[in-house]
Amino acid sequence: MLEKFQNIFKIPELKRRIFFTLLIFVIYRIGGHVPVPGINAHALGEFLKMQQNTLFGLYDMFAGGNFGRATVFALGIMPYISASIILQLMGTVIPALQKLQQEGEEGRKKITQWTRYLTVAIAAMQSTGVSVFLAQIPMTQSGLQVVPNPGIGFSLLTVITLTAGTVFIMWLGEQITERGIGNGISLIIFIGIIDRIPYAFLDELQMLMKDLRQPLTELFLMALMFITIASVVALTQGQRKINVQYAKRVVGRKVYGGQSTHIPLRVNTAGVMPIIFAQTIMFLPSTLATFMPEGGFRDWMTNAFAYDSYMYMAIYMLLIVFFTYFYTAVAFNPVDTANNLKKYGGLIPSVKPGKRTAEYLDNILSKITLPGAVFLGFIAIFPTLMTKQINVSYSFASFYGGTGLLIIVGVALDTLQQIEAHLVMRHYDGLMKSGKLRGRRRM
Repeated sequence: MLEKFQNIFKIPELKRRIFFTLLIFVIYRIGGHVPVPGINAHALGEFLKMQQNTLFGLYDMFAGGNFGRATVFALGIMPYISASIILQLMGTVIPALQKLQQEGEEGRKKITQWTRYLTVAIAAMQSTGVSVFLAQIPMTQSGLQVVPNPGIGFSLLTVITLTAGTVFIMWLGEQITERGIGNGISLIIFIGIIDRIPYAFLDELQMLMKDLRQPLTELFLMALMFITIASVVALTQGQRKINVQYAKRVVGRKVYGGQSTHIPLRVNTAGVMPIIFAQTIMFLPSTLATFMPEGGFRDWMTNAFAYDSYMYMAIYMLLIVFFTYFYTAVAFNPVDTANNLKKYGGLIPSVKPGKRTAEYLDNILSKITLPGAVFLGFIAIFPTLMTKQINVSYSFASFYGGTGLLIIVGVALDTLQQIEAHLVMRHYDGLMKSGKLRGRRRM
């Protein structure tokens, strides 16, 4: 394995891309410590510490902790993700946008340009809301005010600063995609999440030193963490391969087709999106309860939809199953796949082309999505169960499942595959290969 890592630095282009990506990470982390003028970061951190299991805690995770530190990158990359999701969903209902998505490279460039414009608009709206929200935060328990001098000047400065910060992060992600090792936006989120790992383990170490748990219990928790991570890897990589055969075609003196391939149907086609959608909806009841008059119904809403209540977890899991099917239907269209197979002379053995092929693919995808959706829902509520039953700190329990772990595993696997492609293309052993072929330099 050490030799395989050494092979990475024997390829000049790959080495350059990796060092360029690391440089972008350094720039991103430096920018994550530049504060927004007019905000008391200590007071904001004290307020958000009590909000870590709410929408603010989720947003702070995607922002890599920048929201809690009140930095110029406080909005993170979420406006860009929101813009991408909006355009992707609109492509299913707007024929012009759907046609643009099918136009190849030119269509992709046009959609990317629209995504950038929409990102700026969303960032401006969100930063406006953030400035108003920060100005209205009451004095903290330590007697500090988050915004000592609120007003129009503070709001305007905050909107400009946060919007510019989001645009700069978007540019950094695009630079990683073009000149680095790829998956730039995902890697920006990834580096922000793993930044929390040392603090999570430090919390566990402090609990161990305070004799709140026995060492044997800690060993059990570590083993459970590795089992959970392995299960998430299996969920991320799991797929059903549908065999496809292409008929031979003679064009002039050349023979095309006559080969066999497969269509990989993933167990978790939707990725982490169902959890994000479900979390957004589950925050609405508790948010609405804050606007209700004090009394029995408000107290019931608050208790019923508390993040650690069993009712919350049950509804949350059902929503994840629903959104898994919904997003899978958006991401994979069996009818388009069947039409493309028919167009290029491909067919699934024992299945008629056209409508029957689409029905067959839809049936298989529905069957393999169900266990994936249920397991995804369980992984999402598993950190809450850990904090409720075993008294694990939430920062540490979040690495037993949930959005953060799924993003870490998914991005790590995608990055390894990117490096693997560079190694194999230049006749080296890949990082994920068994080592049957010996790596060798190109002559």
